Amino acid sequence: MTALLREGLRELGLDESRAETLERFAALLLEKNEVMNLTAITEPEAVAQLHLLDSAALTRFVDLSGKTVVDVGTGAGFPGMPLRILKDDFDLTLLDSLGKRIAWLDEVCGTLGLKRVECVHARAEEFAAGHRESYDLAVSRAVAQLNVLCELALPLVKVGGQFLAMKSVDTEEEIAAAKGAIKTLGGKIVKVEDYTIPTSGVTHRVVAIEKVSPTPPRYPRAFAKIKKQPL
Repeated sequence: MTALLREGLRELGLDESRAETLERFAALLLEKNEVMNLTAITEPEAVAQLHLLDSAALTRFVDLSGKTVVDVGTGAGFPGMPLRILKDDFDLTLLDSLGKRIAWLDEVCGTLGLKRVECVHARAEEFAAGHRESYDLAVSRAVAQLNVLCELALPLVKVGGQFLAMKSVDTEEEIAAAKGAIKTLGGKIVKVEDYTIPTSGVTHRVVAIEKVSPTPPRYPRAFAKIKKQPL
């Protein structure tokens, strides 16, 4: 796996020496996955490409230096953990509603000696109450529809900041359907770009949304309402 990671990092112009730490993270993930549902992808090469290098590809789209970053619905730590391993000059909050996942991520940060990471067990819509418009950047690889993701993520982003949603290709309809919600929440799509995950030939998509005005105070709503009546 290390050679594959090194090749992918080289392609992205990233520090190849971080490949070992990425591989250690993958080993911890696969070990924990035997007792906790963290990933359906378990073949080491696929983990390297579809989790680690996919997350790393986000560095093509944003400069993380000096930023405050929140990973909304981080799950097993993607894209946040690989970004933290690769770049150590920004502040990262890993946010997830499942306490067991967050406890594991906290433990892994200690094991790998990762600094400037806060692992938070909370629902995004509740977390927003105390952290409204306090992040330069929100990122998410969560599987929710874009209009739902935006209601959870955009309230956390400062005006002038961005939300980067990682999506599969063929999401034109989903993106078009979210435009009204994005406008309502104070955002504006500034880029939709497809990228190939290094070494894999697999194409994914990033939707970059700029926060152009404050999110109205009534958002985000309770999650049951967001699901029942998406914007």
